[in-house]
Amino acid sequence: MKDELTPKQIVSELDKYIVGQDQAKKAVAIALRNRWRRQQVTNELKDEILPNNIIMIGPTGVGKTEIARRLAFLAHAPFIKVEASKFTEVGYVGRDVESMVRDLTDLAVNMVKKEMGESQREKAEKIVEKRILDILIPPPPRKTHVSAEGETTEIPPAEDESWKRTREKMADLLAKGELDDRVIEIEMPNNRFPIVEVFSPMGMEEMGINLQEMFSGMGPKKSKRKKLTVEDARRVLVQEEIGRLLDMDEVVERAKFKVENSGIIFIDELDKIASSEAATSSPDVSREGVQRDILPIVEGSNVMTKHGMIRTEHILFIAAGAFHATKPSDLIPELQGRFPIRVELDSLGKEEFIKILTEPRNALVKQYIALMETEGVDLNFDKSAIEEVAEIADTVNTRSENIGARRLHTVMNNLLEEEMFGLPEDGKKKIKITRDKVSKRLAEIVEDEDLSKYIL
Repeated sequence: MKDELTPKQIVSELDKYIVGQDQAKKAVAIALRNRWRRQQVTNELKDEILPNNIIMIGPTGVGKTEIARRLAFLAHAPFIKVEASKFTEVGYVGRDVESMVRDLTDLAVNMVKKEMGESQREKAEKIVEKRILDILIPPPPRKTHVSAEGETTEIPPAEDESWKRTREKMADLLAKGELDDRVIEIEMPNNRFPIVEVFSPMGMEEMGINLQEMFSGMGPKKSKRKKLTVEDARRVLVQEEIGRLLDMDEVVERAKFKVENSGIIFIDELDKIASSEAATSSPDVSREGVQRDILPIVEGSNVMTKHGMIRTEHILFIAAGAFHATKPSDLIPELQGRFPIRVELDSLGKEEFIKILTEPRNALVKQYIALMETEGVDLNFDKSAIEEVAEIADTVNTRSENIGARRLHTVMNNLLEEEMFGLPEDGKKKIKITRDKVSKRLAEIVEDEDLSKYIL
């Protein structure tokens, strides 16, 4: 969709949702554009050009995850976020590291299925309209005609004029939506799988899934009859028809290509699997083990999924971590080498909070205004009130745990708690938030030394 955006255009798109962090935006914009550039290379060098994986370093709540998520949306690429700590102690309680590639492939298949399904929607809607008409006006029994010579011929239903006229009228009403509330009975496939518990060894989730699918496919296909309104039946039947029209082999091939050439895996909490030098006296085998398990995936290897083999060398890996107790150099050297680009994200202060509250398309103030509109209430913020909210969030972050922009959610919720609880019974039509109101509502939180008691 937007693969051909230039790096400057990518940064401009990211600016609509993320405040600041110019260096990180620049790094991911170049990485994304390089993927498009690689696709334009026509000689054997194309396979040799590997993505420059990125480590984003910064405290929580500064936009690391949001940058990666918005980037995947811009690239229209399969994107998955995993926590490195989930893979801790693989073989005991953790997940198989290869599961991140399998999950990404499943996501890509669903993405491509949806894209290709839209191209078949018009055709499916025409088929469904005919099916619904057949339920509303069933074809009449075939009539026979005896000629003067005594020969008997059958008259096809389409040539039955009265039935034909009635069907045309019904088709017109159906197209106008005037029959949407009528209840009809349709036949649907019964998708309920038999209850089969499949226990597979750790790291073999894929085998468990395949066994469940195999058991579900045993026995005859069953269907069930269900009563639905025409509107609901149309939606259900269109999805069913799209599924029939799709070539699943083509869907899988396209999805595999997307994963291998434009897939993005975001590995969060990378610092949690790094062992600090202080801990060398008692080596943490599980942490280093996870790094060694992740290494071949990032380096490039073949991972078997239920959709076939996936090569990982051209998947873009973006890792992130706060790196408070550890630093990137505490990672094993081989893994460090696979993340050549490192960007440090800035902590957020009052000025950034003011921008976050008002400027992005999904700004928090805009979200609360939209929520209040659903109750018929006009919510309005003074400029000074927004500045006070930002000031309080910054103060709380400074004196308590710094959780970045996430603090704004807590402060705003505390500020508007009374209004949100009282509506709609209060009958208010306008709510104005001023600096005085913000100060009064949140004074206790700011003044109390034990801030964690109020805002966590």
